[in-house]
Order: sequence, then C-alpha cells, then structure tokens
Amino acid sequence: MLAKAAEQAQSSPAAMAQPQGRRGRANPGGPVPVVIAKIAQKPMPVVVDAVGTVQAIASIQIKPRIDSQIMKVHVEEGALVKEGELLFELDSRTLRAQLGQIEAQIRKDQAQLVQARRDHQRYEDLLSKNAGTVVQRDNALTSVKAAEAQLEADEAAKASVTTLLTYTEIKAPVSGRIGSISSKAGAVVRVGDNSLASTLATINQVDPIFVSFAIPQVLLPDLRAAMAKGPVKVTAIVDETKKQSGAMAFIENTVDPNTGTVTAKARIANANELLWPGQFVKVEVILGIELEAIAVPSAAVQLSPQGAYVFVIKDGTAEVRQVVVSRTQSGESVIGKGLADGESVVVDGQLRLVNGAAVAVRPPPPEVAKPPAPPRG
Repeated sequence: MLAKAAEQAQSSPAAMAQPQGRRGRANPGGPVPVVIAKIAQKPMPVVVDAVGTVQAIASIQIKPRIDSQIMKVHVEEGALVKEGELLFELDSRTLRAQLGQIEAQIRKDQAQLVQARRDHQRYEDLLSKNAGTVVQRDNALTSVKAAEAQLEADEAAKASVTTLLTYTEIKAPVSGRIGSISSKAGAVVRVGDNSLASTLATINQVDPIFVSFAIPQVLLPDLRAAMAKGPVKVTAIVDETKKQSGAMAFIENTVDPNTGTVTAKARIANANELLWPGQFVKVEVILGIELEAIAVPSAAVQLSPQGAYVFVIKDGTAEVRQVVVSRTQSGESVIGKGLADGESVVVDGQLRLVNGAAVAVRPPPPEVAKPPAPPRG
C-alpha cells in the first residue's frame, strides 16, 4: 500500500512540475528549513524596459550668411549660451557705409518729393484759374509719382542693407551648450564654403532633452492607450543613483519592418545636464499601475521543463504550484495566475524541497551592508 501511494504521488502533476532531482518522498531527515514570504496584493507599476539614446532636441550648426571676416568671438568653446546671446561679430564697416549712403539718398528723395508736390499744387491752382494747361498739371503729377517710387526703392534698399547688417552679429538661435569653435577672430568666412570650417560652431539644446528608444510593436497599443489617458512617465537611468524622469513626447509614425520595433521619444528636464547627447541610458516606461497585483520575490520562482513554479507552504508542508509570470521588475515577479492573496511562498531553501515535504520556517538572514564604492580618478 505504501509503495502504491508513493507511486501515485510521483505521477501527480505537482510532482511532475519539479526537476528530476526534486521528485521523491518527503525529506527523511526531518523538516527542511526554509525562508518564506507572505503574498499580499499591492499596487505594482506596469513597466517597459528599453535601451535609449540621448538626443538634443535641437542641434543647430552656426554658419555665416554673408562673406566677411570674423572681428570678435564672444563665447568660449563648450560654454552654455542663452537664446539671443551674441556669439560672433563680423566686419560690418562696408555695410554701414552703404547704409549711410542710402540714408542720404532717402533724404534727397524726400526733399524732391516735397518739391514735386508743391509744383503739382501750383499747376492745379493755375489750371483752376485758366492760367495753366492740363499738360503742365499732368507732368507735375507724374513727377510726384516718380519721386514717390524713387523714395520707396531707396527705402527698400535701406531695409536690405539693414538686414545684411544683422547678419554681422551672429546670435544663438536657441539656448544650449556650444561645441568646438572652428574659426577664430581674423578668419575669413564665406557663404559658399562647403568645407568643415564653414560651420563656425554647433549648439545642442540640452534642457530639456530627448531620449530615443525602441519598443516591440506588440506593446504599441498599450503605450498609445496609456498616452491617451495622460502623460506617460519615462525614467532615464544612468546608474542606480543617477536617474532623470520625464514624459513621453511622441511615437514614430511607422514600425521598422526589419526589427519589428517602433521608435519613441521622451522629453526629460535636464537642468543639471546629467544626460548628454549621444549617451546610452536604460529607459523605464511606466504604462500604468496595477492596483491589486500578486507579486512575489523573484527568488521564489523556479523553472522546470513544464514552466515556472513556486513552493507554497500550507500547514507546514510544501506544495508545488505552477504559476504564470506576467512580468519581472525590481526584484519582484508579478504572478498572473496560480497564486492568491495571503498565501506563503518559499524564497530560500528550495534546493532540498520536494512536493509534500515538511518544512521549518526560519528567519531571513541579515542583510550584508554593501561596501562603499571606490573613489573615481
């Protein structure tokens, strides 16, 4: 009878869920000491992990818009600049001389226009008294129109030169961090120059900043649904102590057919410049919160050819329970099926356990303090 009962126990589904070494009768040496954890429903974030690349929101190459000579550089390489700050000053003497010449011509046009209008008025008065001719009045009116057109042309020329003068002061189009400055004071710059030296400097906008990452296409509906409800939190992780949080900015409008992924970007505040363009970071996207999740320490979940399983403790006895793991994050596994609130699972001591073995619960070992990180440098 005992042999038959043992054979039935060995052929049960619970026993078959264990590796070959776990099958057999209960430990004859007495209860197996184990550490357990009690399951309690709690809120758990739904997190998607990815690897991202930090990208500047704007990366603008500073180039000259007129042929000139650099008179002065007002910024240092690598400096943090503000929008509208003066960066380079080009030679403006020729343009200022042209502007003065045009302004003088405008004053001349204005005087001639005043005279033409006076003459026109005189011919109008003479014609009303039958002392003048229609031809004289019309010629005077033509002179007025010509003077007005000349004044408009010279004012347009002034606007053109004034615009060119603004090109002699190159200002920062955005706030950001400037890179290497290829041309120094005294260098001649040309609009048609296509060499590397034609770019005076590059400004990268670093606050806020983008983090670009790819997610599997199967998660695209969940991400879009989360974004429809409100801002989706994204955390860029440099290391365990250096993290920066922001929100989803946008999703690319197509899926990459070669990888089956879709590119997404998060906008993250970066006033401390923890994130740097081109840097690789770990990305955590929180799609939502599962309010009543069944979570167990990841150490409790064991694997076998039949799938994941845990040891559940009931009345001092270990029971093998097959489970479905929804996701694993931060050292915890969220169980989608197989466990209930209030049950206890084994987190340490599974090596000697078999289905139906008696257990003795022991306290968890004290945590070992982590040694301080070695100094850098």
